[in-house]
Amino acid sequence: MWTGIKMEINKQKKRDEIEKDYKWSLEDIYNSNVIWEEDYKTARESLPSMAGFSGVLIDSPEELSKILKLYTYILKRVEKLFLYAHLKKDEDNTNQDSQALFDRARSLLVETEGTCSFLIPDILKIDPQKLRKLIKEDRELSDYTHFLKDISRKRDHVLTPDKEKILALSGELADSPSLIFSMIDNADIKFPAIKDEKNRSVELTKGRYSKFMESRNRRVRMDSFNALYDTYSRLRNTLSSTLSSSVKKDIFFSRVRNYPSSIDAALFDDNVDVSVYDNLISSVSRNLEPMYRYMDLRKKALGIDKLHMYDIYVPIVPDVDFSISYQEAKEMVVESLSPLGRGYIKILKDGLNGGWIDIYENEGKTGGAYSAGCYDTHPYVLMNYESTINNAYTLAHEMGHAMHTYFSNKNQPYIRAGYKIFVAEVASIMNEILLTNHLLKTLKDRKKKQYILNYYLEQFRSTVYRQTMFAELEKIIHNNAESQIPLTAGSLSEIYHGLNIKYYGKKVVIDSRVDLEWARIPHFYMAFYVYKYAIGFAAAVSLSEKIISGENGALERYLKFLSSGSSDYPIELLKKAGVDMTSPGPVEKALKIFSRLVDEMSSY
Repeated sequence: MWTGIKMEINKQKKRDEIEKDYKWSLEDIYNSNVIWEEDYKTARESLPSMAGFSGVLIDSPEELSKILKLYTYILKRVEKLFLYAHLKKDEDNTNQDSQALFDRARSLLVETEGTCSFLIPDILKIDPQKLRKLIKEDRELSDYTHFLKDISRKRDHVLTPDKEKILALSGELADSPSLIFSMIDNADIKFPAIKDEKNRSVELTKGRYSKFMESRNRRVRMDSFNALYDTYSRLRNTLSSTLSSSVKKDIFFSRVRNYPSSIDAALFDDNVDVSVYDNLISSVSRNLEPMYRYMDLRKKALGIDKLHMYDIYVPIVPDVDFSISYQEAKEMVVESLSPLGRGYIKILKDGLNGGWIDIYENEGKTGGAYSAGCYDTHPYVLMNYESTINNAYTLAHEMGHAMHTYFSNKNQPYIRAGYKIFVAEVASIMNEILLTNHLLKTLKDRKKKQYILNYYLEQFRSTVYRQTMFAELEKIIHNNAESQIPLTAGSLSEIYHGLNIKYYGKKVVIDSRVDLEWARIPHFYMAFYVYKYAIGFAAAVSLSEKIISGENGALERYLKFLSSGSSDYPIELLKKAGVDMTSPGPVEKALKIFSRLVDEMSSY
């Protein structure tokens, strides 16, 4: 399986130079833009029918059922239109036809939200006792029970219909900071060429940056690190303005909706108490000593006098070629996920070979990786695959999301199918942990086992420690903005520098260029999102231990969790799966495992 095949690194290919077999099948959503246009027209023409229900007294279960069915019909259609346009744009952000399609889809989404904005205020006009009676009288309303219960929970934060419509219509303006950042980061930004390990001039891209940061050649790591951050530095004032505008947007909506703060507003949607967020930061802050030991171990293993920020990604196990082709990565992922059962594996194989995935980087393609989907199609996965074991892990991760989407869509009605981001990372990290467990059991080569152990340590570092550091940054900058403290490039960099010292320790050289890392993190444009990675990792550690050990009922509970969508609140779904995230226990347990793994790595 481990062949040492390496992808040739040269100038990025254009989209039409990528072979069809390596592209996702968007024709599974719409066979052509012409059919998209027809559906777009139908969706827009259905909006007046929905608007006609505005202000109508809902006095019978039949009336409520009719409105909700039309509402879900429209949302399903618009969601499908938006997914297609979004994926088309992400294939190549420089394609202006795709940009235009996406802009129209986004405008339709905002128009739909505006048209439907009366629904929640009108439902809240119904007396809670009467609403329960209406649901009880009509069996067809049973699918909407949790949806309606959640609306009632939001009673104090829902405005009058006219104000709700104004807020809905402001959606495009509210999205502007994120969209501007995305166009800068994916379409306009260009990095210089650097010299690779063979002294060849190579165009730096975000995809190649990750690979270069794992290079055994320290000069290559330093050059790519400097080139990347020097490029962002030239845009630091623009990027600080976009991030500051995004934070101000968060604050605006939290105040308009009568929340105590922006973090309260962000966590309320998941029905998560702020104490869960604070417990995460407190737990990690109490357990930084193992991270410092890991950094010392890394410095000794690399044989360097000072550990710089460009030294923290390179594997510390020398002379191990873990290059892996995409085909090999697919086979490895399938083998490793066998503990999840035959049914899971069959669907996984269908996805890996059935046009779900866009595999390789091309010019203008959105960077990184993600999974996306809608109710009426199979899920989709965007990759920018490089031939590294890290990218094999990314494949396992994103297919975890895709499978979660598949199971929820197949087992829940539309209104309950879309799971919350809070639980989304559990399925993806579960797959990574199972991949690690498989490799540690099956690899015969001692150095390769060390390599995987190092990789697992890096998962802890990057997912628990680093994402918690990001979460602490988000809390600080939102608190500052709420206190009228300006967010400038200088102040953001100063805060970020201090957090790097806290999380990595004073023995690590916190290079000044990394102070600008805040400028390239797209998740900061989704308020208080990143903490969910750390929470999800801790939950996945607990659940994976139960499945791997063969605990009675653990697999069945997990598959039911994957199939639950948003049929209950995230915390409750995780409790049913077997882990309580309202307690610091799971995070503390995960960090103890990290400490033990550092000791184990030190003994090699």
